[in-house]
Amino acid sequence: MSFKSLGLSDNLVKAVSAQGYENPTPIQAKSIPPILEGKDVLASAQTGTGKTAGFTLPLIQNLAKKPPLRNRPVRALILTPTRELAAQIYQNVKDYSRFVDLRSSVIFGGVNQKSQVATLRNGVDILIATPGRLIDLNNQGLLSLRSLEILVLDEADRMLDMGFLRDIKKIMGLIPKQRQTLLFSATFSKEIRNLAGEFLKSPVSVESTPENTTVEAIQQQVYRVAKEKKTDLLIKLISEGNWEQILIFTRTKHGANKLAKKLESANINAAAIHGNKSQGARTKALAGFKDGSVKALVATDIASRGLDIPLLPFVVNFELPNVSEDYVHRIGRTGRAGASGLAISLVSADETSFLRDIEKLIGDKIPMDILEGFEPDPNASTKPFNPQQRGRKPSAHSGNTKSSGNKSGGQRPRTGNSRPNSKKSWR
Repeated sequence: MSFKSLGLSDNLVKAVSAQGYENPTPIQAKSIPPILEGKDVLASAQTGTGKTAGFTLPLIQNLAKKPPLRNRPVRALILTPTRELAAQIYQNVKDYSRFVDLRSSVIFGGVNQKSQVATLRNGVDILIATPGRLIDLNNQGLLSLRSLEILVLDEADRMLDMGFLRDIKKIMGLIPKQRQTLLFSATFSKEIRNLAGEFLKSPVSVESTPENTTVEAIQQQVYRVAKEKKTDLLIKLISEGNWEQILIFTRTKHGANKLAKKLESANINAAAIHGNKSQGARTKALAGFKDGSVKALVATDIASRGLDIPLLPFVVNFELPNVSEDYVHRIGRTGRAGASGLAISLVSADETSFLRDIEKLIGDKIPMDILEGFEPDPNASTKPFNPQQRGRKPSAHSGNTKSSGNKSGGQRPRTGNSRPNSKKSWR
């Protein structure tokens, strides 16, 4: 199967080929044809499946069929939960629209709006945005969505997790009822189906190959360890394994900051990335991680979504997520495109139930080990982590808070001597 056979124009096929892609992924093959036909689409697609091209390519072609409107009002809006993902999608749109007469732009919070407003005034056909900045500019009368033809809700499940439902509904009230709507989500949860039922018209449902196939391609390892020994164990693994470019997940922003500082104290160049960091700091940390000046990037779940880091070799769950699907999202950052990937989880007693839920989801037991000197506390409680114990509101992602229209919060690679009786009471 080729991109041409899906109905894409020569200009789009040429743009895709220029990026080094010749054959569509499963989600692209399933989503591109109905989108080209103008149908609403409800798609389940995980990170790393090529979903962005699955909606941007047909969106670009549908817009390019008509000549640009006078003053170029926004005709397509791609709504996304995080700044990093918005920037990544914007780059994809620019790459794929290079041979057609369309203008695109991206807007998000955390930076001065002046340049964004100037770009909008010059005319934009395709706008990629985070909810907070979009609503803010609309409230100031600096943005109109009255000419919108296509709406994309990308990573809709994450937007709901981050508390953006009210913002989404407000944005829906700003756009024409006659439009094409595309909703992409990692899962078809009850909340996502309710959202689709409210805003999509007779949508075509498409699903990519289950993420478990990606999980099976990644080497996974669990280390049982006392909670207070996790940092020292992580430092040992990184140092003795000579690991480079490690993405480390924590549950909270405070935890990410604290761990990054401890790694720095151990002469491991590290940086934290989360919603409380300025956009400049987040961009700098990511750039350092990509060029190798930052060896370890410590991130929360939401801040990590949309990070464009190809061929990432190591992922460490410093803390397991309490939502099993997030484990799959995390380790899916590695082992892509046939490359080897290692995902390690440091598991303390209070994360026992989280581990069991994860293994149930992926349908497999993860190899478990204990390193000498880092044994778990046999007397530690296996009672699950409780966000309320730290004065935080319980949520699907503990530690997340909403700020300036964006929320960010949340969180892991193998060596050592195994112990034959180390698994009792953990299964």
